[in-house]
Amino acid sequence: MRAAIIPACFALISVLLSACASVPGEFSPPGPGEPSRTIYLVSQDWHAGIVIKRTDIPPGTWPQHNDFPEAEYLEVGWGDRDYYMTPSPHIGITIKAGLFPTASVLHIVGFSGSVTRYFPASEVIQIDLSEAGFQQLCRYIENSYALDEAGRSRPLGSSLYGSGQFYLSYENYHAFNTCNVWTARGLREAGFPLTPSANLTIDTLMMNAAKYGAVIQHASPDLD
Repeated sequence: MRAAIIPACFALISVLLSACASVPGEFSPPGPGEPSRTIYLVSQDWHAGIVIKRTDIPPGTWPQHNDFPEAEYLEVGWGDRDYYMTPSPHIGITIKAGLFPTASVLHIVGFSGSVTRYFPASEVIQIDLSEAGFQQLCRYIENSYALDEAGRSRPLGSSLYGSGQFYLSYENYHAFNTCNVWTARGLREAGFPLTPSANLTIDTLMMNAAKYGAVIQHASPDLD
């Protein structure tokens, strides 16, 4: 259900938005000899996760990454709170997530070892960012957390898989602000010439992101 229902609802909208989207500026990858940081984009059912090496995160940026001190990598996803946090969402939650503005969460999973081994059924795109672009991406993720009156972000519950947590986000999820739009916006902050509103679905996002990186693993045909 996670793989089919929401993408089917958004596919036509995505095509229409892609047709009329403005063309962003050129992408500026790190030049020869310039410092760079590698990130990964991982297909996860109906959305993409951003994978970042935890020790690459600049000091003082994205402090919540310290919740996972043993992890080598952090995978970050974003989406509708009720849908994302329900292991087997019913049709009512699915419709609500697609039609009405709803609360959202960040899904953070910590892991170590090879990215392709941890996500063996996923398409994985490796992308090199400039140092400045990487810092912008980390700040974008940090600024997506909702903070309490004491300026803290508290975990809401365990992740769908692996060793991770959900955190409340300040943004609203709706038909034009999907999980893939959120991810595309983060990549644009990092310097990618992507139009977020034209990347509603996982297929569109992965296709466009692959233009600026290397596909190091293709999705398994059995990926749901």
